[in-house]
Amino acid sequence: MSIDQKKLEQATLLFLEGLGLDTEDQHFKNTPARVARAWKQDFGAGYEMDPEKVLTVTFSDDYDEMIVVKDIPVLSYCAHHVVPFFGKAKVGYVPNNRRITGLSKLARIVDVFAKRLQVQERLTRQVASAINDILKPKGVGVVISASHMCMSHRGVRAVGSETVTSCLIGCMRDEPETRAEFLQF
Repeated sequence: MSIDQKKLEQATLLFLEGLGLDTEDQHFKNTPARVARAWKQDFGAGYEMDPEKVLTVTFSDDYDEMIVVKDIPVLSYCAHHVVPFFGKAKVGYVPNNRRITGLSKLARIVDVFAKRLQVQERLTRQVASAINDILKPKGVGVVISASHMCMSHRGVRAVGSETVTSCLIGCMRDEPETRAEFLQF
């Protein structure tokens, strides 16, 4: 998928005009181009990233215990309202067949899927599924805790609320001891 910067600029211009703003005002004149660049280079960059390329660097090692990276920053945009949600992810897996990946790759795979319009439940599942499909571990666990501006700045206005989602696959789901070990980290 390729992001169409020109269409993003046109859409932003229409949005500003729809708000009744003077798009020739010094503060808005270059806004369509800035917004389009931000979505192409940052906010929406996950659409142009391949999860398999992120997790391709694997090492062969005799390590077969759980590997967990926690407090991974999550910044995404709600697919329903296109406003931010943000929080932290915990990602872990139990290696299989001596295949491990670099620790930074676990943070990167979160970023790949977070840099797309999302709902938190899907984001959680996509991260876990990608790790499971690519690394083929004995088990995968992903927990995301996030605050959603669509809940805090509109509608119910539940300021300070957090949503927690999890996706557990393989031994992380099926073995109570392994599940408990991951969730306690």
